[in-house]
Amino acid sequence: MATQKGPISQFVEAHYKHFNAAALVDAAKGYEAHLTAGGKMMITLAGAMSTAELGRSLAEMIRQGKVDIISCTGANLEEDLMNLVAHSHYERVPHYRDLTPADERALLDRGLNRVTDTCIPEEEAFRKLQKHIHKVWNRAEATGQRYFPHEYMYQMVQLPEFAAEYDSAVDPQNSWMLAAAERNLPIVVPGWEDSTMGNIFASYVIKGELQASTMKSGIEYMAWLADWYTNNSRNPNNPSAPSVGFFQIGGGIAGDFPICVVPMLYQDMEIDDIPFWGYFCQISDSTTSYGSYSGAVPNEKITWGKLDADTPKFIVESDATIVAPLIFAWILGW
Repeated sequence: MATQKGPISQFVEAHYKHFNAAALVDAAKGYEAHLTAGGKMMITLAGAMSTAELGRSLAEMIRQGKVDIISCTGANLEEDLMNLVAHSHYERVPHYRDLTPADERALLDRGLNRVTDTCIPEEEAFRKLQKHIHKVWNRAEATGQRYFPHEYMYQMVQLPEFAAEYDSAVDPQNSWMLAAAERNLPIVVPGWEDSTMGNIFASYVIKGELQASTMKSGIEYMAWLADWYTNNSRNPNNPSAPSVGFFQIGGGIAGDFPICVVPMLYQDMEIDDIPFWGYFCQISDSTTSYGSYSGAVPNEKITWGKLDADTPKFIVESDATIVAPLIFAWILGW
């Protein structure tokens, strides 16, 4: 851990004293303490974190070994790379709240897909990725190979012709997917079918051009994650080290899927000595109402066998695009 904090961390420590601001500092210090004690960390990415360019801080977290595994939506997996190859073609719409249905249709007609205040260009982003990922899928099927969605993406970014597509407006150092590929970082992508590349893969299957079995499934991801957690939740060289921590950005399947591996292992697999998650933090603006799982307080997860009574637990009820970079800045000593 960085002993001398930089100006961002110094500002946070000096001014973030109460309420959600204080919770942010507590969560950052808890994350830091977890790593110092020898624990590993999972980060989960929901929402549009890649389009929000979280890679500007997350990539360095990956390079410095501050994250050991990621669970993310298919959208986050692909949108980091879309930004890498098409950023200068993106359009920002700061007054998106004032758009009429006719305005929205005009964006569609121009091939612009809006994510809040940011429009992703269809041709320059989606179709550019499709051209390269299709080669990788075809090559695997032709040789009888099967891979997970993120593994195909890792293979794609290693293609020289893909590297030639980088947008000059983007620093590749800010791509968390490139950083992850360089480390061969484990990634879990639950519900990958609910993404643009997932839809495109399904279209090839429907047309008979690819076999569905060429893509490893969500069940296979869960089985793989069970092995990974079993092998990484204890540190044989440091028996007092905490088990894997869980840093959840947003809600949804990116968090719901992997956190269930612990109760699955000890309730369904009947492995009695599986440790609970060793740290938990969620950044979310969801509220606890109408059965909202994303808005549930961490203590509810104790009743589901995911966290223990003494697991360090934090929740920061705020905008993840503001909070996550500040917590990462603390961990990195910025």
